[in-house]
Amino acid sequence: MLFLAGLTTITVITLWLTDTYDDIVGLRHALFEVVSVATTAGFAVADFSGWPGALPFLLFVAAFVGGCSGSTAGGMKVIRIILILKQGMREVMRLIHPNAVIAVKVGKVSVPDSIAQAVWGFFSAYVMLFFLMLGGVMATGVDQVTAWSSVGSALNNLGPALGEASSHYGDLPSLAKWILVLAMLLGRLEIFTVLVLFTPAFWRR
Repeated sequence: MLFLAGLTTITVITLWLTDTYDDIVGLRHALFEVVSVATTAGFAVADFSGWPGALPFLLFVAAFVGGCSGSTAGGMKVIRIILILKQGMREVMRLIHPNAVIAVKVGKVSVPDSIAQAVWGFFSAYVMLFFLMLGGVMATGVDQVTAWSSVGSALNNLGPALGEASSHYGDLPSLAKWILVLAMLLGRLEIFTVLVLFTPAFWRR
């Protein structure tokens, strides 16, 4: 909620300062688009790809965060982002206090190291697959903005993209579309569910 509130505030202020919309319209459009993109619902009341400054990029960052664990929203999920941040802070504290025993906690509950490692494993696979598919889409002749936004949109199951795909994906090369289909499948099934099918050990069971 704090993340959504902060992003909505930034969006509203930017839209007002740039005179993109009137006060009430800007507030309504900002709130709707931030929530829609952050929860990867994909609905729109305005073309946010044409919004000023860094707003289109910030909205896409919200889509990478996604919804809460257990929801049908896409993205990496909020709990994973929280654990990654807390794990990073723990490593900083370990540099300052090498002998300290520092637990990663969500609320008052300590998170086992096995779960933290699983989150890092997911994040590593997510980043590597994102860049592999980004390179593949760009290799088909798609420009950088269209490529990264369309791959991010597909992997996060968002829908809207930027650049040439801001209105539709029809003009993208066929190979790029097949890569995006794979990205959508990986994102919807949380990556490891698909990757395990390509592991020889799975078929030897």
